[in-house]
Amino acid sequence: MDVTADLVAPCTPDELFRWVDDLGRYPQWLEIVPRVRPVDPHPDDPGPAWSVDLRGRLGPFARSKRLRMVRTVHEPGRVRFERAERDGRRHAPWVLTAEVGPTEGGSRLEVHLHYGGSLVGPLIERLLSDEIERSRPRLLALVGA
Repeated sequence: MDVTADLVAPCTPDELFRWVDDLGRYPQWLEIVPRVRPVDPHPDDPGPAWSVDLRGRLGPFARSKRLRMVRTVHEPGRVRFERAERDGRRHAPWVLTAEVGPTEGGSRLEVHLHYGGSLVGPLIERLLSDEIERSRPRLLALVGA
């Protein structure tokens, strides 16, 4: 599954980037990420690591997943997080890339999520699409605060 979303915000790129370069801030604006906590880095980690809880609900059905994510790229206006479990087992890849740049009157965020596992289907894609729409006003309210 590959999903790309964008957002135009009336703030500077630096202000917007602060909300996407640290996974610890995602629960404030992204409902499907109810909890994130820093975890101890592994010697092979290229950057800080977090334990990320994902939770999705469709009607009476709910699904949760915990991922260990590591920031693998952190440069001006661009950040990338990748799943990096340290339990010796093979796991489906999760990759989240966010890029922020200037646009007329503010800044533009583009986020790309890649999930390489088999638990994807129309319902999951719909859940994610709906959450993206709900998260936009929350993030805009935070950068406007």
